[in-house]
Amino acid sequence: MSGNKLRLGVNIDHVATVRNARGGAYPDPLRAAKLAEEAGADGITAHLREDRRHISDADIDGLMEVLSVPLNFEMAATEEMQKIALRHKPHAVCIVPEKREERTTEGGLEVAREENRLAHYIAPLREAGCRVSIFIAADRAQIEAAHRIGAEVIELHTGAYCDAHAEERFEERDRELESLREMSAFANSLGLEVHAGHGLSYETVKPIAAFPEVMELNIGHFLIGEAIFRGMTPAIHEMRRLMDEARA
Repeated sequence: MSGNKLRLGVNIDHVATVRNARGGAYPDPLRAAKLAEEAGADGITAHLREDRRHISDADIDGLMEVLSVPLNFEMAATEEMQKIALRHKPHAVCIVPEKREERTTEGGLEVAREENRLAHYIAPLREAGCRVSIFIAADRAQIEAAHRIGAEVIELHTGAYCDAHAEERFEERDRELESLREMSAFANSLGLEVHAGHGLSYETVKPIAAFPEVMELNIGHFLIGEAIFRGMTPAIHEMRRLMDEARA
């Protein structure tokens, strides 16, 4: 992707959530991924959780086969997930924190406390040719640690900003936004590629999309929800339009 065009990664996890609610084969996350690709998604994100609550191993096999845009494979830093990633060698792996009891990924990865373990963990992934991204809070110590362990990319957690907006805590929202802006610039100054995501919607995307250092947004739950009402393609087109408008 050339120039300063902001990339959109579409996360298809929650198509699988709906499918798994009935235990059948429908709706098919692979069909959603192909639709997203045709609608202009620059990449597809899928999180294979330890408990397989949405995306399955077969989904990952299928995605690797059918996609012509890059797959961003979200995973916890476990031996099982490392083996799966090394077998498939997706374009990118994003290391995220994972707790069984959470409904969705809450908060960023604690890199600073686990620097040594994570450095050893990501080394074989990098050697296999995967771009390693670390999902973290907009926190200077975490960004510095991600840089030291050899990650090429960080993805800044935008959840606190989005939650504050939804709950009309506007002073807190603006503080979160300022922190994301400052830490995007800081990470970029270290040579890290900056991505962002979690909870972004039509209402909250533009301020984040306007940061010149942010190269990619990963958006899932909102787009899949919106697709129920307006269809996958129009939902993605509207997000793309807002991102491009903010970037202009």
